[in-house]
Amino acid sequence: MKVIQFTIPVAAGNSIHLQEDVLPHFYEHLHRHPEIQITWIIKGEGTLITGNYMQRFAPGNIFVTGANQPHLFKSDPVYLTTNSKKQVHTFNIFFNPAGFIASLLSLPEMRGIKKLVTASAYGMQAPAKIRKIMTDQLLKIKSATRGRRLAAFIELLQMMADEKKWKYFSTEAFEYAITDTEGLRINDVYQYSMANYTKNISLQQVADLVHLTPPSFCRYFKKHTSKTYIHFLNEIRINEACKKFMEKDFTSISSVAYQCGFNNVVNFNRVFKSITKKSPGQFIKEYHQQLPAD
Repeated sequence: MKVIQFTIPVAAGNSIHLQEDVLPHFYEHLHRHPEIQITWIIKGEGTLITGNYMQRFAPGNIFVTGANQPHLFKSDPVYLTTNSKKQVHTFNIFFNPAGFIASLLSLPEMRGIKKLVTASAYGMQAPAKIRKIMTDQLLKIKSATRGRRLAAFIELLQMMADEKKWKYFSTEAFEYAITDTEGLRINDVYQYSMANYTKNISLQQVADLVHLTPPSFCRYFKKHTSKTYIHFLNEIRINEACKKFMEKDFTSISSVAYQCGFNNVVNFNRVFKSITKKSPGQFIKEYHQQLPAD
């Protein structure tokens, strides 16, 4: 199997493919496929990289990945330990926008769904207010057969098209034309960075990983991700810091800064605010105020 290209095994006689996975951890490599993917995270935590965007994911999240959009659901390290008994559980729907639905999108009644399909190229996350109706509909699709399944699927797309508050992962078009060799290189960079973010990673180290000089690597990475490597590495570190803050797994803000690979608290505070638009203290306060009382 090529790391960057992934084949969805659509069963004969079906226009959409349903896939429910209960596994020790998510598929570990950056990959893509021509189908749009709707993913409901039932169980599991980690970091999602899709296109040039990164964020944490948790149970209850619903994501839409565009056709041929490189993506990676990276499980937290605890899922990858030898004696781990943790599992991830997801329910996915895959459909090819160039397949059966292409002819339907020309109908005037499908105008909203057509816009949704187009918008999926940016990557999307469902707002909390529609998760319940979406999961109910996903379960309906799962239990239905033949024409009823297809009708329930179209109903799901209409529900999604009616919602105006989707979170988009990118505000501009992102070029996904990437060869298999480039995909392997980018995947190696992602995997190395996510495994070593607590260390002082130099540009020379990561450039050596993909057999480029540091200047060439910087140009290469910026071309394929629309961001600098340092910004990408800082996103990984801040995502991990957010996880610790959300789980109250820290003794002080400074301890989190050092545990996540920063050399000083001042720089951590600056980077944290530039990425999250909030100070660490504000993030902690607002997040825990939103939680229901015990």
